[in-house]
Amino acid sequence: MALPDALNAIPGSAPSNAHAASQTPLPCPVHFVAQSALPTGHAYERHIFQTGTCPTREGLHDFFNGLCWHLLPQAKRRMNQLQAADIAERGVHAGRGAVRDALTLLDESGAFLDAPAPLWQALQAHDWQALFITHRALWQQAQFFIMGHALLEKLVSPIKGATAHVWCAPADTSTPAALDAWLLAELTPDKLARKPFTPLPVLGVPGWWAANEAAQFYSDAKVFRPPRQSGTG
Repeated sequence: MALPDALNAIPGSAPSNAHAASQTPLPCPVHFVAQSALPTGHAYERHIFQTGTCPTREGLHDFFNGLCWHLLPQAKRRMNQLQAADIAERGVHAGRGAVRDALTLLDESGAFLDAPAPLWQALQAHDWQALFITHRALWQQAQFFIMGHALLEKLVSPIKGATAHVWCAPADTSTPAALDAWLLAELTPDKLARKPFTPLPVLGVPGWWAANEAAQFYSDAKVFRPPRQSGTG
């Protein structure tokens, strides 16, 4: 079966009410079609917005993108609306503005972390010792969700430097449906322009990679870069 047909055959996405999983799932807002359906010279995001169809190539990259459309239908639709609006205003070749750049980061490598405050504070400070060693036990209380389809593709054959752009999520977003509803409200041009993300090398997350059980895993400064030091210039 061709990938677009397989994605179209998925019956639904996350339930519309996170507390009532028996309710009817939200429908995927796009219909998947072969990549050849995208006319030459047409912007991909604008085409999705105008036609409600998502050109899809065979392979893991677009497979994971399709799954994200099913899991986070409201957020993905809102992201597409913002991308299309930016293209309509700026054109395709003028370079991405701050909003579209943030949307690309989120779409390709975005992730969400609901975690105790000490973890989030350590992550923002790039204090890897505190994040992964001192407060390691707190990861048992954390929820980490990746939506970036390019990052998911990389994690099929992981490399140590694979990095997510992480957005802090509230405690009531432990299911895809709840995350979808929250993200829909958060996706405003003002917030996106400020790029509310911080980088996280995902193989450092406890339980995600056997090698990180050894403390020296985190001593690789090429991946776990030291915190920026403030100076007088």
